[in-house]
Formats: sequence, structure tokens, C-alpha cells
Amino acid sequence: MYSTLLSLHSLTRWFVLASLLFALFRAYSGWLSKRHFSKSDNAVRHWTATIAHIQLILGLWLYFVSPIIDYFLHYFKDAVHQREIRFFGMEHSLMMLIAIVVISIGSAKAKRKETAIEKFKTMAIWFTIGLLIILSSIPWAFSPLTSRPYFRPF
Repeated sequence: MYSTLLSLHSLTRWFVLASLLFALFRAYSGWLSKRHFSKSDNAVRHWTATIAHIQLILGLWLYFVSPIIDYFLHYFKDAVHQREIRFFGMEHSLMMLIAIVVISIGSAKAKRKETAIEKFKTMAIWFTIGLLIILSSIPWAFSPLTSRPYFRPF
């Protein structure tokens, strides 16, 4: 179960990134061109937040079945001094949770704004902050700190 869940979590990150990039493209282009906030824009806002929430659920599930986290929780004094263990036990988990909260707040605020410009601007700002947090906390294959492959096989 762990390896399947890990592969699914790894795969879903690409949907999160793609949906965020697409939502940001729509938000910035709508904001700068003063376009009407359409049903499609609202759907993009909604589905971006939903995909992020699905990833959060997968991540939380993975957190509770991961042998890395099990080690981190049972041997905290030693584990906190090991870069890779600490990254997944604390840093990645906390930063991703913060990113999803930021995206959720941005989605909810954008939904409640009155004008199209305010909706686009709110989406653009909050989703950009969420994306930057996510990008800084993904264990990229090129990262000298903690790296993982871009795609994990099932």
C-alpha cells in the first residue's frame, strides 16, 4: 500500500502544478486584460483548489503509513538531525499544509469578491504564494538537499 500511495502522491503533484499554472495564467490574463470572470474561470478556481485538497489527503494518508515518518516520530531526537528524515517529517509536511491553506483561502476569497478584477487579482496573488511555497518544498530530483525522482512507477 505504501509504494502505491507514494506513486499516486508523486503523480498527483503534476496535476497540482499544472492546475495551478493554468489557474495563474487565467488569473493574470484576466486581471491584466480586465476580462469578465466567466463560469470557466470559476471552474478553474474551484478545480485547482479541489486538486490541491486531494493531494493534501493523499499526503496526510502517506504521512501516517510512511516508514520515514514512523522513524521520525519514534526517534525524534536523532531524526531531527538527519536532513532527509527531517525534511519529510517536518519541513515538507508543514510547508505543503501551509500552501494548501493559502490556496484554499485564495479560492474562498476570490469566490466572494464582487468584481471580476478583484476575483482575478485575489486568485493571482494567493495562488502565486501557494505555488511558490509548493515549489520550494517539493523534493525535486535536482535538489542537493533532498531529492526524489520526477515520476515513481506503480
